[in-house]
Amino acid sequence: MRREHLQPTALMAVSIVAGTVGWSGHVLLLPVALAFPVLWALARTRLTAAFVSAGYFLAASRGLPQGVATFYSSDLWPGLLLWLCASTGFVIVYTVLWTKETGARPCRYFLAAALMAIPPFGITGWAHPITAAGVLFPGWGWWGLVAVTAGLMGLVTRMWRAVAIVLAGFWIGSAATWDESTLPQGWQGVDLEMGASLGRDTSLQRYRDLIATVTDRASGGARSIVLPESSLGFWTPTVERLWVRALRGTEISVIAGAAVVDAGGYDNVLIAISSDGARLLYRERMPVPGSMWQPWRPLLGQSGGARAHFFANPVATIADRRAAPLICYEQLIVWPLLQSMLHDPDVVIAVGNGWWTKGTSIVAIQRASTNAWARLFDKPVVFSFNT
Repeated sequence: MRREHLQPTALMAVSIVAGTVGWSGHVLLLPVALAFPVLWALARTRLTAAFVSAGYFLAASRGLPQGVATFYSSDLWPGLLLWLCASTGFVIVYTVLWTKETGARPCRYFLAAALMAIPPFGITGWAHPITAAGVLFPGWGWWGLVAVTAGLMGLVTRMWRAVAIVLAGFWIGSAATWDESTLPQGWQGVDLEMGASLGRDTSLQRYRDLIATVTDRASGGARSIVLPESSLGFWTPTVERLWVRALRGTEISVIAGAAVVDAGGYDNVLIAISSDGARLLYRERMPVPGSMWQPWRPLLGQSGGARAHFFANPVATIADRRAAPLICYEQLIVWPLLQSMLHDPDVVIAVGNGWWTKGTSIVAIQRASTNAWARLFDKPVVFSFNT
């Protein structure tokens, strides 16, 4: 290999390692993603910066092709196409804003990171290195976000070695004292293993099984019980009556995923059910682009697809607590949780229906990302997933 090709190849190889290890689904490994800004800054040309960005992002999102193939019961090609398309925004932002000027790099990197955290680029802003804030500075809240932002900007300067040593010190200290957050008293998340049938099997027996699961968890003292995304299938008056009647005479509150359908499309939602009745608790702000959210449909005169309620309902009240709900895809991007934290919720509710991710690390990454953000703001988190 020619000498001038050695450095770009090495940078790209290390970026792939950083994306793979940092986003392996282990929360304490998230700070490995902080290698990306260093590699981006070490690139000598814009083309090298593009390859470094692509290597990091594609490695971090490596489970997408297999997951899409499983979801659509097809071969890998649709998933590979979506994988490459999703990386486009990330690569374009970091390539365009790369610069040779050392003094301008911190501001350029800050702008790139900000663009990837909010819509429209933030819609596919997965694998954002800033997620490591919760591991480096647990409990620091907004000051922790400021600290990690300053650290990221420092990593693209000539002082990156000193900055990296300081951040590594915080990482080691955090890892040495890390423990799992405790659930709020009376709350319980339920993980299911019902595969693709959850939300699709709307038989009376399926609802009876779910009700039995809720009743069993309530016998252990739980009063607010969370079920995964899509647990209730299509939300109808009949389903509502069934659940309200089943909870009559109890103090149980159930938070469960459902779909509310109308002529124009549907909302992916969370429903709160108790013996007093049921209410729509939360409408998903960012459904999965492509498979659920299809904004091109109205332009083609077509209906269908999930609606995105971008900045709506960041918090919801349930059982006298303010909750920050996150449904599936929202756990992989930055702005939904940060928007919710502006309202200082008491608990984070993270639900998903990850049957299609079997054999990948996607659900583990969702859990790690949400756990990191919750620890940054010192909030308990209730998880509920179906696999």
